[in-house]
Amino acid sequence: MDFEAARAELIEQLSTEIRDQRVLAAMRNIPRELFVPPESRHLAYQDKPLPIGHEQTISQPFIIALMTEALELSGKEKVLEIGTGSGYQTAILAELAGKVITTERVKPLADMAKKLLDKLGYINIEVHPAEETLGWRRQAPYDAIMVTAAAPKVPPELIAQLAIGGRLVIPVGSRDVQELCKISRGLKKNKVAKLGGCRFVSLIGKGAWETE
Repeated sequence: MDFEAARAELIEQLSTEIRDQRVLAAMRNIPRELFVPPESRHLAYQDKPLPIGHEQTISQPFIIALMTEALELSGKEKVLEIGTGSGYQTAILAELAGKVITTERVKPLADMAKKLLDKLGYINIEVHPAEETLGWRRQAPYDAIMVTAAAPKVPPELIAQLAIGGRLVIPVGSRDVQELCKISRGLKKNKVAKLGGCRFVSLIGKGAWETE
């Protein structure tokens, strides 16, 4: 299979709705086929989510692009990602930000992602095991936070880890269907924007779903 041609075709498709050229360039630069199981590599550039094992998924490319665009990254930010998964979204963030802190509660996924990201040469990523409390407080505040799993509400624990002016992108809703939300932290009041419907695996931890 010609992965480069398939990737170019996907990026062309995404460019009809995604305007941030840096996001498209990052996705053009990253071989998504390396982040999916071997048996699914022929599907790597279809615009749909794919299973990656441990009841987790790699998100649909359009949703990945939409969420990344919403963070409004310029290149120097410190970004927190919750839910490393395969590491594909992590790699995109690392192309667009100064530093990426990412947490993952499934150790085999975290280990595989770290190994692949290291192999690809990323030096601005830290992969950590997820803690019981959401986020990674010891390096807060963050300029941007991306959550790649769904919460029943916007966790105040994550808002507290955002810098003033920072952006949080998170799916919020039931376990079956959610709305993608962007929260911009203000001095006195936060601004909330709705980006459309989506469906993610559940976010587990205090401040989200406490069990599977």
